[in-house]
Amino acid sequence: MSYSHETKPHAVLIPFPVQGHINPLFKLAKLLHLRGFHITFVNTEYNHKRFLNSKGPNALDGIPGFHFETIPDALPSIDDDDDDVTQDVHSLFDSTRKNFLIPFRNLLARLNNSASDGIIPSLSCLVCDATMTFTIQAAQELGIPIVLLWPASAFSLLTVMHFHTLLHKGVIPLKDESYLTNGYLDTEVNWIPGMQNFRLRDLVDYIRTTDPNDFLVKCHIEIADRVQRASAIVFNTCHELESDALNALSSMFPSLYTIGPFPSLLNQISPQNPLASLGSSLWKEDTECVEWLESKEPRSVVYVNFGSITVMSHEQLLEFAWGLANSKKNFLWIIRPDLVIGGSVILSSEFVNETRDRGLVAKWCQQEKVLNHPSVGGFLTHCGWNSTMESVCAGVPMLCWPFFADQPTNCRYICNEWSIGMEIDNNVKRDEVEKVVNELMVGEEGKKMRQKAMKLKKKVEEDTSVGGSSYKNLEQVIEEVLLKQSFSWV
Repeated sequence: MSYSHETKPHAVLIPFPVQGHINPLFKLAKLLHLRGFHITFVNTEYNHKRFLNSKGPNALDGIPGFHFETIPDALPSIDDDDDDVTQDVHSLFDSTRKNFLIPFRNLLARLNNSASDGIIPSLSCLVCDATMTFTIQAAQELGIPIVLLWPASAFSLLTVMHFHTLLHKGVIPLKDESYLTNGYLDTEVNWIPGMQNFRLRDLVDYIRTTDPNDFLVKCHIEIADRVQRASAIVFNTCHELESDALNALSSMFPSLYTIGPFPSLLNQISPQNPLASLGSSLWKEDTECVEWLESKEPRSVVYVNFGSITVMSHEQLLEFAWGLANSKKNFLWIIRPDLVIGGSVILSSEFVNETRDRGLVAKWCQQEKVLNHPSVGGFLTHCGWNSTMESVCAGVPMLCWPFFADQPTNCRYICNEWSIGMEIDNNVKRDEVEKVVNELMVGEEGKKMRQKAMKLKKKVEEDTSVGGSSYKNLEQVIEEVLLKQSFSWV
């Protein structure tokens, strides 16, 4: 859609400041830019420094109408030697609640002044991470609409909306630590609409607490109380993937739109468009990974990546390493420098020598390019929602080792609802890793999962293509909410 400078809509977007939340909102920013919006994307100063370090200072050259701004995160500075890591999530939650509203409000005022001077288009709407609920107050003060993106699965929001009920019923907090292992988490949850055949262990894992005043539980109860005040809420999913959860949520949110999965929607960008190659990674991506895949046979490589936050013990790392080695399969393994708790990643020379001809270890990569490469036949993942959607869009079956937050929920969907994955026990053992890798890559069960994954890929392609449900929903939320000329808060 084409606009003049005076009529061009201007959306300000701000994610929760970790990689897994930046990615989906950045994709939504690109989708809005394609539809004629002027974009202001707001990172924290810390993350913007990392972004420029990973992309280079000229990353945005040639992309008019797509700009970055920053606000401080009010956290203690990190040593220069350790300034390329994800900040503590608890500290970020606390700081976003207490410290972000005032600098964000000041930024919006500065943008409005620039608009008055004709430098940029007038501010017309906010599109924000649903966990950053202070942005609702900012939108109310300006009298403009705000759309919140829930950056995880719809089912995870359904769980969060019932945290207060879980407390009221005495389901949480757990009575003591033994309830983590005594079978209590296998209790079925059959009293919440939209939750069929789900157990406590399948819910967002913040509920696995013995503290009646658990900080993250309290934060998410606060989020649940506030998100319903937004003009609309959108999801990086489609109805086909999470129909039960979405049907239940639709009674709570009158303006609810499924506008994903984003990777499939973004396939509409022309390769010549500078936006096509612009990613949101805070780590420098190793281009050697894709080059290495070129030398491998179709569907012969297991791609291994546990995301941007997952950490594990050195013992768990070794079990994964030797499980991969003993499977005798090709693997591409992404290992962040901060993957191992309390220490650096050390892989023995014996492991390196054993896997030299069939394994590649890198610090970070362009995940979507890797997943869509014909050499990749399976994905060993932590089940973050971005990784899950990217794997679905690539038609790649998964091996699942969920770590925290919504990842157990996503794992349940992958393995039980969609039947395109297998779960690895939290107490990971090399024999199990070897077994499931072989089953995924060459076994009959793996073949069935691959077929189902390809069918699911085709379905989401239909939903995100012109005329599909997600495509139409995106157009609808733009027309009915973001471009609403006269907007008043009740």
